[in-house]
Amino acid sequence: MICQNERIEDLGCGGLKIIQNKDLYTFTSDSVILANFLKIKNNEDAVEIGCGCGVISILATAKNKCKNIKAFEINSHMAGLAKRNIELNNLQEKIEIILDDVKNYKKYIKIGEIDVIFSNPPYMKEIEEKPNLNKTREFARHDNLLKIQDLCRCAGQMLKFGGRFYVVYCAERSAELIVELIKNNLQPKTMFYTENGKGKVVLVVIESVKGGKVGVKVLPNLVTNEQNGKFLEKLQTRNFIE
Repeated sequence: MICQNERIEDLGCGGLKIIQNKDLYTFTSDSVILANFLKIKNNEDAVEIGCGCGVISILATAKNKCKNIKAFEINSHMAGLAKRNIELNNLQEKIEIILDDVKNYKKYIKIGEIDVIFSNPPYMKEIEEKPNLNKTREFARHDNLLKIQDLCRCAGQMLKFGGRFYVVYCAERSAELIVELIKNNLQPKTMFYTENGKGKVVLVVIESVKGGKVGVKVLPNLVTNEQNGKFLEKLQTRNFIE
């Protein structure tokens, strides 16, 4: 059942669909980029940190042969929407939505148990709470509830040795991200930046490996928009990083 201010969109991938609510935080190209970049092998256990409406986990099941995904979401409204999207696509046996702060992961997951973790976390600097603030929307953008230090610490603890962490973050904070990854024994192995159609670098996307050797492959920048700002359709339909 669709509520007021909601719409159903076709994800352009295997008939998958997604419910979006304009009053909540709607997913952006960041999610599509990460979903196309991450790799989950057959029978691997995966975790998503901050799943929002569930779009990345949903796309990941279509593009990979993962055994199951535990998707953490701290916001009750977004977690509820994610559960509805899982049901809409009949993925209840593949994806479990966990309404909790990922810092409480030990209630659900053992240390060193997970093969793959992925996250499109809030990456803008913390903002001051205001009475008229739409907390669902703003905390999906700002790191009030999930600092980069906690993100990398939890990922490093949950992963097996050799496990992989995929993350997308704002480009201007890429140095902070890399420092925290290495601090938590997550060695960056593959990375690239995205840029809009006007040459501005916007995002950094990194695959790191727990206990990996030093050395990172830097891929060419990925242009995500045309010069007029229109999102390139190819990002919605196929993997673009080989």
